[in-house]
Amino acid sequence: MLIDELQSQFAKLQHDIRNGPIYPNVTASEIREHLARYYDFTHPLQLDDVLADVTEMLRNWNVQITHPRYFGLFNPSVTLASVTADVLVAMHNPQLASWRTAPAANEIERHTLAWLAGKFGLPRNTFATFTSGGAESNHSAVIVALTRAFPDYGENGLRSIDCRPTIYLSSQAHDSFMKIAHMSGLGRRSIRIVATDEQLRMDLADLEAQIAEDRRHGFSPLMVVGTCGSTTAGVIDPLPELGAFCADNNLWFHVDAAWGGAAILSPVLRDCLAGIDCADSVTCDAHKWLSVPMACGMFFCRHQEAVASAFRAHAAYMPNQSGAETFDPYTHSVQWSRRFIGLKLFMSIAQHGASGYADIIDRQAHMGDLLRQSLSSSGWTIVNSTPLPLVCFTRDGLDIPAFLSAVRERQIAWVSEAHINGRPVVRACVTSYRTTERDVLWVVDEMNRLVTSEAHDRDTTNAAMTPGTTEAASHLPVFQSH
Repeated sequence: MLIDELQSQFAKLQHDIRNGPIYPNVTASEIREHLARYYDFTHPLQLDDVLADVTEMLRNWNVQITHPRYFGLFNPSVTLASVTADVLVAMHNPQLASWRTAPAANEIERHTLAWLAGKFGLPRNTFATFTSGGAESNHSAVIVALTRAFPDYGENGLRSIDCRPTIYLSSQAHDSFMKIAHMSGLGRRSIRIVATDEQLRMDLADLEAQIAEDRRHGFSPLMVVGTCGSTTAGVIDPLPELGAFCADNNLWFHVDAAWGGAAILSPVLRDCLAGIDCADSVTCDAHKWLSVPMACGMFFCRHQEAVASAFRAHAAYMPNQSGAETFDPYTHSVQWSRRFIGLKLFMSIAQHGASGYADIIDRQAHMGDLLRQSLSSSGWTIVNSTPLPLVCFTRDGLDIPAFLSAVRERQIAWVSEAHINGRPVVRACVTSYRTTERDVLWVVDEMNRLVTSEAHDRDTTNAAMTPGTTEAASHLPVFQSH
């Protein structure tokens, strides 16, 4: 059976990845030479040979983001159910632009999204759709907000608006909003960066001051973006306060919970998302913390009529929808032709259940806590504050690029450089449900060993180069900046 073969291959791949390198050692020219040598497309090749070669390329020439020690961006290990779903979708290739063409697929997505909307505390009539990812979802929120605030916008564009709409977000918000401001015609100067507090959360007093100042100068404040699990530091903005402020000031409240939104399934973490139920729209990506393959974004909006107005379309060649209780997705979203995105999430939730997903999320949060505690107890300084499994850390005198280079060379883990308040730090995020306590403790131990050994080598070299020295100089942190 298909599931048996997939399960066997899935288990083998997981074993190979866990016991292999995380970082590839390859140059662009090596890959290009290989492709040019074997793939001029003049003659057909055996599919088995192509599959074997591509598998080898993916295994050796990619960062293995499903590795248990990949502590990087929000790229998770994926569930077997979600992989199986993607295979089924590819084989059947349903087209979800119209309801009539793919009734089962459309209803599976509707059912899954309605369940998640309920978890967020959004109304029963909330509109929701799957998207290519957070950028599309955030873009959808801006377009719908403009459509609702300015009725002439849809027909006559921004030239019909006799004011200048503005969007407010913190420095921790996702950079996609700069692109969205450009693409929507608002312009990048329509973005206002609100100050943050000592925990990098949006400062309500500065938000209020900026909005008042903009209104005095003829601008029209449109939207406030609350971040729920920022990319850099896992920041969660004060959602209840922002929601109340937006309601009082007739502003669209959008919550970008692309990563952190999955915490709503956890009894331990869901209180951290209090206030998300007040949002006009929400972004959440299942291909981040819900452990399904890319791409599987989601857009939720409580104003269904505004969504329909923003994306309305009619094409005589499209099959007509069936009855008032359904709609054609191409008339309610940015996308037209669309893959059956939601099956991977539906099948994964069905296999694990709500309690199973809660366990997965809570376990990763526990791994983040263990990483944080282990680093702190061994001399590292933690520089961010979040209940989510994302840890930013450093130590006095640490040369971050040199340290990261050594970590990569030794295949210890995938960690990256981030900047908090202009200060470079090391960033580690537990993204895999396969990460164990042993993985976390081993990584911390190896990083400590790296620091200690390099410091010892430096001291030994300094002592040897200093005439008359009889004992090593006091230990300095490894990779000290000069």
